[in-house]
This record gives sequence, structure tokens and C-alpha cells, in this order.
Amino acid sequence: MAEKSNDIWIGFDLGGTKMLAIAYDDGWNALGRRRRKTRGRDGSDSGIARIGSTIERLIDENDLNGKRIRGIGIGCPGPIDLDKGRILTTPNLGWDDVDIEQFLHKKFDCPVVVLNDVDAGLYGEYQFGAATGSRCAVGIFPGTGVGGACVYEGTILQGAGVSCMEIGHTRISSGTRSSGYELPGTLEAEASRLSIAAEAAKAAFRGDAPALAKNVGTDLSDIRSGALADAIESGDKVVRRLVEEASESIGISVVNIIHLLCPDTIVLGGGMVEAMEELIVGTVAKTARKSVMSVYKDRFKVVAAKLGDDAGVKGAAAWARRKVGE
Repeated sequence: MAEKSNDIWIGFDLGGTKMLAIAYDDGWNALGRRRRKTRGRDGSDSGIARIGSTIERLIDENDLNGKRIRGIGIGCPGPIDLDKGRILTTPNLGWDDVDIEQFLHKKFDCPVVVLNDVDAGLYGEYQFGAATGSRCAVGIFPGTGVGGACVYEGTILQGAGVSCMEIGHTRISSGTRSSGYELPGTLEAEASRLSIAAEAAKAAFRGDAPALAKNVGTDLSDIRSGALADAIESGDKVVRRLVEEASESIGISVVNIIHLLCPDTIVLGGGMVEAMEELIVGTVAKTARKSVMSVYKDRFKVVAAKLGDDAGVKGAAAWARRKVGE
């Protein structure tokens, strides 16, 4: 009988508010996990040190010291320098030009693969979840911003040395609303949770969203996905319409993507979709089918991600395993 491999693959997802690390064996069984808060905009030096210590704790707490770490995959928000494994910018964390690959390689003496977090999430769904078997899958993940990704014939679609598919920064309306980026009318400006929450806060302040005002008030930082879902459940029609309008904007973006790539699967993910899956997925699908060219109407499906927080972690580990094996 062949000896069982002691190799492990570590996946890491760096989010705006949390970080999650999971260790896997060669059969993709989870050997342990470690979750911590990101601590907002503390700075990149303390941030990457926290990433390193999180992985160290994952290894120590699960007695993985005797096993060989074959590779670490880490999904990070924002554009990534793929050649150098560097985070170019993370608007929600305030990090710029962070050599995360060099730091982790030096600390753990193993290959490190850095990729965009939505790329990692969609690759996880392609390998293990909602997009399994797709020829072309596109992911749209609305949250604080709106992230995008594409897996085409088993490979993450990436630019020449840099990550791409920044769907959130494509213009989809003539509106003047901004998302902190110079170009107005982008998908992120129209459909991110932050944009929805800002409009919902105004409605609550005016008295048009009484449930939201009662439950969480008008503080933007408190109006998260669950609060929006609860307000809709409690009868706040204005909040429901805000989510529907954002979903219609995502649907228009899906139309553009279908006309460009003809993907067979559109995966919607993130906390907002998880909190209001039926409303968001249904509205996006309805809008896309109504507006797309007739020849494409029956050539795609719109689905919710299945893996939750594990998608980005498992996808990052799986992509690292693929790249290390090349």
C-alpha cells in the first residue's frame, strides 16, 4: 500500500473585515481552520504580520508541524501583480504595493501564489461548488464593492501580469453617483452593499424605512446585509426596491458579459447574496433574460454560490496546487 502523503495545502482569504485560513490534505479534506478580524486600516505592515501569525496559529493549533506545506494560496482584494505576487492596491484596506508573496515565502519556506479574492472564490465554485462543469463561468460578488472573475475552460482569466475582470468599475449607467473611483455610474456605484446602505440610511432618516430605523438606525456601518434583509422581511418596501434596483443593475452588467463571453454560468456570491438569495438571484436572472439578445436567452444560468466563506480559501489553495504543479 502506498504511503499516505503528509503534504498540506493552505488557502487564505483576506477580506475587508475578516481573514480566514484553512489547511487541506491532498484529498481536499479540511485539517483545520483559523478565522480572525482584519482590523480595518491598521496598515499593511501590521496586516501582513497578522496574516503570518494566523497561518502559524493554524499550523500549531492543528498539530501540522510534522507535515510538509506544499504551497500557500492567498486571495486578496483589488488588482494583483501576478508576476511578483504583490498586492497593488486594496481600496477597502488602504494597502498599496504590498509584497505578500515575498513575506510568506520567507516565513514559511514554500511556494506562495497570490491572486485576486474573487478569482479565488469563483475558482473554488468552479472546482467544488456552483460552477462545476462549466465551460465558461463568470462570478459577480457584490459587497463593500463589486468584484468580478471569470474561469474559462478551467483557467482563471487573467491579464498580462495583472489580475483583471474588474466588473465593478465598468460603467453601466449615466448616473453621477460615485464609488470613490473617478468614473461615475459604475456597477459598484450602483449596486454595492455600501451604495444600497447609503440610500437605505437616507430612507430610514426620512421615516420611509421604519423597520430599518428601529432595528439598526441610520449609521452606515451598522446597515449590513443581514440588516437589509431583516428590514425587507419586516415590510420596508423602500429597502426592498433599493435591493431590486441594485440587482437590476447587476442584471444589465450580466447582459454585457453574455454578449462578450457567452458564459454558461453566472455565479452570484458574497454576504449580500447569501442574505437575500431569492430576491437578488431572481431579479438578476429576470433582468438579464429580458434584455439579452434572443439567441443567448437559453444559453446561461444565474446561480448563487454554494461554498460560502470557504469558496475563496479552497479556491486559493486549489489554484496554488495547480500553479505549483505546472
